[in-house]
Amino acid sequence: MQKPNLNRTWETFIKIGLPNEVPLAKFYHMIRTNVYPTISDLKQKGIIDWYCFLVHDRKSGVPTTEDDDNLYFHIRFSLKKEINPKDFLPKYCVMTRKVKLEWVTDISITKTEVMDKSLFKNGEIEEAWRIIGEQSEWLFSLLDIYKEDVKITRKQILPFLHYYANMTQLQVR
Repeated sequence: MQKPNLNRTWETFIKIGLPNEVPLAKFYHMIRTNVYPTISDLKQKGIIDWYCFLVHDRKSGVPTTEDDDNLYFHIRFSLKKEINPKDFLPKYCVMTRKVKLEWVTDISITKTEVMDKSLFKNGEIEEAWRIIGEQSEWLFSLLDIYKEDVKITRKQILPFLHYYANMTQLQVR
């Protein structure tokens, strides 16, 4: 995974559904059938050199209407050259827009929990985004070890996350 070019970073969203109405098996299936193929296709065509994805709603970054309570896969990606992603993304990718530089110059969980990029060897926030991209890549690799016709459950994912938590000695809220 390369560092993103923050000046050529875009984002798009894939609708998941309402919270508590999407079982984890369906959620993991959507990653395997929508998110992964979208990213994989862009990589294979040489269009992007970095990506990451998270899950958000309108309160945490999805540019949707006030009455939209759905969760979305929030996909960010860095283009190798200046082209408009709206011309080649699948129809299920919605609200596609260029990322404003100020949205990616810091990484935070809350207003008080912000990464201090001055502590990085090179002082570049792009290094942190690269690692977050590798986390997305790791999840794709994890889901890819399962047979295509099986439902992946929480029980299958938890042991992998246990090992992540163990090696960092952190519990994420």
